[in-house]
Amino acid sequence: MRAAVVTSFDQPLDVLKVPVPEPGDGQILVRIEASGLCHTDIHAARGDWPVKPTPPFVPGHEGVGIVEQTGSGVTAHQAGDRVAVPWLGYACGACDYCVTGWETLCEAQLNTGYAIDGGHAEFLVADARFAVAVPAGIDPAEAAPLTCAGVTTYKAVKVGGVTPGDRVAIFGIGGLGHLAQQYAQIFGGETIAIDVTEEKLALAKRLGAAHTINAATTEPVAAIEALGGADVAVVLAADPKVLEQAHASLRRGGRLILVSLPKDNAMSLPIFQTVLKGIQVIGSIVGTRADLAEVFRLHAAGRTQVFYETRKLEQINQAIEDVLAGRVPARLVLLP
Repeated sequence: MRAAVVTSFDQPLDVLKVPVPEPGDGQILVRIEASGLCHTDIHAARGDWPVKPTPPFVPGHEGVGIVEQTGSGVTAHQAGDRVAVPWLGYACGACDYCVTGWETLCEAQLNTGYAIDGGHAEFLVADARFAVAVPAGIDPAEAAPLTCAGVTTYKAVKVGGVTPGDRVAIFGIGGLGHLAQQYAQIFGGETIAIDVTEEKLALAKRLGAAHTINAATTEPVAAIEALGGADVAVVLAADPKVLEQAHASLRRGGRLILVSLPKDNAMSLPIFQTVLKGIQVIGSIVGTRADLAEVFRLHAAGRTQVFYETRKLEQINQAIEDVLAGRVPARLVLLP
């Protein structure tokens, strides 16, 4: 099979011929139909984070495809099923986090496309328990971004406690942000979309944003304060300045939801304002299997739209450059 392989952190990915993996006990072999390109894939391929994957490996944690073969003991899926293989590739199932609905915090977890070969390939092997069924009628190329960008932002809106009438500021409208905005609106929020490109703000307006702010031409904190301040700010841009702007835009009792991961792993947090205004700072990691199933049900019901472009697997290095240069309006999906 063909697979995009990270052989070195300082080199482009190589699209190579490698053996088709064999499913072991409790595993499934999935023929990939679509695999979303996430910024995390880029961090993985470049070894940006403190805990690095070990080359050679295949990135990709938004893989959607058809079960071709099942290993012994698999009961959750059968050949012919369409499934999504998300970031959480394995969790122990027995720790305090797993048994209380927070499996994404499991300290024994293994992540797809990082510790386990991922979806930027023609086939992958996955733990059957952590593959999630894709409802009939959802295009695989739409299901792929929902598998990470969707479930990550859905979880962020959930942990942000968005309720009807809340003003929700989305900092960064793109592959994640256009979905975060839709989930905030489903929860009843009045959304404020902040970005630096008019194309993305036009998309936000099309999707129902009550307010749009171009941070390249307008000071976003002042603009949000003029609206009365934000009850919730969801930060999807990785610039520390944006994180600090989001904090400053909150009204008393507001919630700052951190999703993006700045390369330098730091932001300036004003303690006096945080304490005196009763602001909560909440880190939100990807959602669970149950969250992803909810995301798929919402999409199947017509409640969300996914904006994406497709590329061939062989174009992965150019696709990465396009993402880094901001030339992609929403999400990129690789087709093997």
